[in-house]
Amino acid sequence: MSTTSTAVQAVRRELSPLERWYWIADQISPLNVIGRVRVHGPVPAARWRSALTALQDRHPLLRVAIEAGATGREPRFAPVDGRPIPLDHRVLDSPDAVENGWTRVIDRELVNGRVDWRAGPLATATVLTGPGPDGEVHDLILSLLHVIADGTTVISLLRQWAELAAGHPVEPRAVLPAAEELFPAGHRGAAGEARAKAKAERDEDDLRRLRPRRVDADLAVPFERRRTRFLHRSLDAATLDRLALACRARGVTVHGVLTAAMVRAVATDAGAADATWYSIGSPVDFRGDLEPSVAPDDVGSYVATIPSLVEHVAARPLWETAREISADLRARKARGEQFSMIRLIGSSGPQSLADSMPFVRHLDEKGPINFCISNIGRFPFPDAIGPWRASGAQFVASLSVVGTFVATVNSSHHQLAWNFTYAEGLVSDERAARLADRCVEIVLALLRAAG
Repeated sequence: MSTTSTAVQAVRRELSPLERWYWIADQISPLNVIGRVRVHGPVPAARWRSALTALQDRHPLLRVAIEAGATGREPRFAPVDGRPIPLDHRVLDSPDAVENGWTRVIDRELVNGRVDWRAGPLATATVLTGPGPDGEVHDLILSLLHVIADGTTVISLLRQWAELAAGHPVEPRAVLPAAEELFPAGHRGAAGEARAKAKAERDEDDLRRLRPRRVDADLAVPFERRRTRFLHRSLDAATLDRLALACRARGVTVHGVLTAAMVRAVATDAGAADATWYSIGSPVDFRGDLEPSVAPDDVGSYVATIPSLVEHVAARPLWETAREISADLRARKARGEQFSMIRLIGSSGPQSLADSMPFVRHLDEKGPINFCISNIGRFPFPDAIGPWRASGAQFVASLSVVGTFVATVNSSHHQLAWNFTYAEGLVSDERAARLADRCVEIVLALLRAAG
């Protein structure tokens, strides 16, 4: 299954400003992106390793470590060809252990698991094999540093891993420049700097006028002790179909509805008064806006978080709030705020771990966003790969120091995965579960009322 066609291709360049910031944040507390899919059917154990090796052969960024100078500055990708992605293959002995084994492994191990960036590669893999209701099942789990991955990346890699195990061809990927080098012309150089400055001024004006509220902390937790916890929720096929139809009929996006529900859940739980504003982030995929565009199958981090300012009014129809969120995000994306956000990180972000604390402290105490919903929409993960059935493809994000309460969403295999992560202690376990359940219940109640 392996190929030699990519062996001579290697990534040798400095981390971009966005990659550098993710690398610094990970050194404070883990910042991983994790994907999972279940494969149904008998598969020889050795095939997962051989397919993983083939996957690594095809992606240059799966064959790198990160090295930096003596002062921790100017980090660079360094090739580590010949060093395999670590694979932890576990055999579970009962259907009960299999059913929730993947959630336990992600929650207890992987969202806080250290990926060794010094040694490389910047990924780890886990396979959980055991008996399912209809025979043998395998949960494939990949954990990658956010430096080289986002939700689209990790789910795409899971699909390619399963395809390689089934003997399907997977095209080798070329070495790509940093995302910032592919920005559209209007967001490079002086023009890009002017747009980023204008965005910063708009944001400052919004913060002064509206004073948006954040997700309040239950306890103070030092940055280096921040740990992520994970809760899995979902909408089944019938509910997802009803939601999509209702959104189309009202001219709103599913993302707008989920975002509005999250704001209402947080505001109601906090006892916020009407006319309280919240700022919630939406990580936006900009692969298609680059010049040239980048394919979903390429490894890399191609998202930037755009804030939405949302007014909480308890009696206001949620459809109205969702419509405003949908329109606002469209306008912000049309202005290219995703590129301006990255430029602002490049100009104001830290250069090394040693000088990062003022920036981190500012984000933690005064930053406009400490809760987000990262929604990659419908991801076309096939229901069948070779002789096997696939189900439950989804992703999860650890938080490091960049968030307090975050949702990750995708629709695959006729269900909507709505996963929540939260910073342990900043948000209590009981409160996090209550918020996650409330988010889902708000959407279900909305659909019941819609008929």
